[in-house]
Amino acid sequence: MSDHKKNLCIVLLTGLFLFGGCLLCLLKPSSDVSVSERRALQQFPEFRIETIVSGNFMKAFEKYAADQFPFRDTFRRLHTDVSMGIFRKTDDDGLFLKEDMAIALEYPLNESSIDYAGDVFRTIYETCLKGKSGEIYFSIIPDKNYFFQEDSSVLSMDYDYFFKKMQKQVSYMKYIDIVPLLTLEDYYKTDPHWRQEKIVDVAEHLANSMGTSLETSYEKINVQDNFYGFYCGQSLRPLPPEKIYCLNNDEIKRSRVYDHQNNRSIDMYDLNKAAGRDPYEVYLSGALSYLTIESPNAGNQKELIMFRDSFGSAIAPLLATGYRKITLLDIRYLPVQFLNTYIDFKQKDVLFLYSTSVLNHSETLKK
Repeated sequence: MSDHKKNLCIVLLTGLFLFGGCLLCLLKPSSDVSVSERRALQQFPEFRIETIVSGNFMKAFEKYAADQFPFRDTFRRLHTDVSMGIFRKTDDDGLFLKEDMAIALEYPLNESSIDYAGDVFRTIYETCLKGKSGEIYFSIIPDKNYFFQEDSSVLSMDYDYFFKKMQKQVSYMKYIDIVPLLTLEDYYKTDPHWRQEKIVDVAEHLANSMGTSLETSYEKINVQDNFYGFYCGQSLRPLPPEKIYCLNNDEIKRSRVYDHQNNRSIDMYDLNKAAGRDPYEVYLSGALSYLTIESPNAGNQKELIMFRDSFGSAIAPLLATGYRKITLLDIRYLPVQFLNTYIDFKQKDVLFLYSTSVLNHSETLKK
């Protein structure tokens, strides 16, 4: 076959592939969510003159085309297999595997993000807490990457510097160090979060440091045998399933939880969520901006206001036995400017409990 014919075949096959892909994109019904990635997928953008002129239509269309491309997961899996299997990359798009443990690469250290988080917390302090609240505490939850600082094959930020810089940003708060209590085994292998049954000592340390004590006798309840965490969908590798447990006792059972975001009472543990798309939402029904937990049989009248991310959902039920009332606030969804409208901070102790992952990407926090 002549070079001319070979080149013509390549052009025709390439054109057929591209045209066929575009045709399939147009004919294929749009999916609402990606089950493997646990996120909503971009839908076809609204066609308006102003979005065309501004360029927003094409930006949204590019995301739509990438999200809705036929056999998307197949191509993602092929990309992962080639990158890690053939080219021997240690990570794939920021995710690396150590045996059956999946770990997100938290690198590099984002100093501007730490500064922004400090600004957000300082705004809360100046507008809501200064001269009003009781004691103010701060604690940092390390991500799993923290435990691989000595592994030369893994990029890792300077966590000691990270912790010191963040503490300097909030020097007006009392720092509670929980890092020495945690090990890699305290986290799920296929998910970024910590395991509730492994953090009883962390909850006790926080409570003792804040001047209260907890009921530490628990019933361990298995709520899910086949938990595949967030990293399973991201890695598209055959990682083994895990079990999810909830810790319960009479005090936790008697607690009353109210979801102010949706004006409803909810269970401390929503067992229906354990069989849903994200079983970790079994703890306090997942990402909710404003919750209160009332424990009428608590041995004191103390109240705690906790600013938290998703890690707080698992530890709050354990802390609830040490307080008459805990208010949970997630400022990723609740703007700081409205806090004084909803919350009475007078004489309440306050805990800022955040993971390094959120602090290193603090643009999610609303100021």
